[in-house]
Amino acid sequence: MAAILEIKYFNSFWLKKVRNLVTLSGENPVVFNDPALPANLPKYYTYLDGETVTVEPISTVPADDWYIEEARIRGGYNNTITDLGVKAYIVEDTPVQQHRSSSLIYSGVFNSRTGINKTNEFSVADVITKSLDPSNGSIQKLFAEDTNLTVFQEAKVSRALIDKSAIYSAEGEGSVTSSTVVIGQIVPYGGNYGISRNPESFATYGYRKYFTDKDRNVALRLSQDGITEISSNGLTDFFRDQLNATTPSSKIVGGLDQHSQNYTVSIQPVSTYNDPRAVLTPYANIDSLYKTLSFNEDALGWTSFYTYKPTFTLSLRNNFYSIKDGAIWQHYQLTNNKRSTFYGVTYASTVKLVLNPSVSEVKTFKTINYEGSPDWTMDSIITDSDIGLSIAKATITSTITTLSALQNQLFLNNFKKKENKYFGNVMNISPAQPGEILWGQSMSGVDGFWATVTMSTIDSSEPNTYQGKKELFAVSSNYVNSSY
Repeated sequence: MAAILEIKYFNSFWLKKVRNLVTLSGENPVVFNDPALPANLPKYYTYLDGETVTVEPISTVPADDWYIEEARIRGGYNNTITDLGVKAYIVEDTPVQQHRSSSLIYSGVFNSRTGINKTNEFSVADVITKSLDPSNGSIQKLFAEDTNLTVFQEAKVSRALIDKSAIYSAEGEGSVTSSTVVIGQIVPYGGNYGISRNPESFATYGYRKYFTDKDRNVALRLSQDGITEISSNGLTDFFRDQLNATTPSSKIVGGLDQHSQNYTVSIQPVSTYNDPRAVLTPYANIDSLYKTLSFNEDALGWTSFYTYKPTFTLSLRNNFYSIKDGAIWQHYQLTNNKRSTFYGVTYASTVKLVLNPSVSEVKTFKTINYEGSPDWTMDSIITDSDIGLSIAKATITSTITTLSALQNQLFLNNFKKKENKYFGNVMNISPAQPGEILWGQSMSGVDGFWATVTMSTIDSSEPNTYQGKKELFAVSSNYVNSSY
């Protein structure tokens, strides 16, 4: 049966073909015109903003039906007509989308004082692009400094001049001159180094810029003297092994600690997000294999390892902060007068050192001595002895100040205090070896060319423990020459 549609004044109108018309009832009813909608829709539909509405499919609309839409505002006679507007018409030789990962592009100017905002204008009539060598990989990070722009590619670091260009003479000497170009000459830094695909490792302080290059397994500093490998200051093998073990989903979080003026970097083999490739590793918990450490310019070395794993780090007004699980934490702030506390958990502070006097002689290490605060514990002493690893332990309970207390503690395996120094006998607890008559705690001292000693302390609120900053100035050992 035909229907008669009356249109007042016979104004202009559009005809649209509709199919599978479905409406969602709620506070704001929505109409879908999608032929791909399933036949049986769920009863409820949740928007991204959390609003839930009821789905009520209407009766099936016949195929190839038509929908009439008025073209004049309010449908009045000679009212303003709405149309699609003007269309820009250009001819492009290659009208396809292009990904130019090694190129820069800039828009029009922005001036807040005069109200000029042309940041949405990219005129193809002007030269607004600047390309770098694509063989060096994609651009990972840009850093503006004064009137220069530092460009970090995967395998190269360059400096782009802003609002000026470089002119070279016949002898090859360059001079900078003003120019109307926005991005001028691109000057690469010496060395085949880049930032790989870890722009999150970048940090800056003053004129120094720090970052890592995973592809070359190094940590770098960019300063006025160019690019320097700071990982070569005692940790070449460490960075080679740690960075080589990372995957594309790994994170290398870098930040500048303004409180101590250290560059802090956290190498996290697997990111905090779920990665299905983690099950392919032979480790039980690869997420715990992170390493967080810091580099100090005054010492020109890596001064400490840390037990915290940050998601992001930042500094503000000489305070150092890190973000973990959406919460922000301030470092170097005592929690209940406790140190070595990260994210609400108190950890032990550990110092590992090597004793190697008279390097060509076999020695028996008899004692361990240290200068510093009380409550330090020797966790282990391990030597290179060919009869197996030798491990000894010594602990300290409280500060001994009287002669009678010192005499009572002489035969206990604790650190004793004498003349503001602490000393303890090394009691061998390694397994018995063939031919040994005395072994274990019946024998003192361990043999070897060298010994690795691990000292630790924990900030505790228990009675008879030292409260305050715990320092370790020196560690030594009394030894005698021996032979197997």
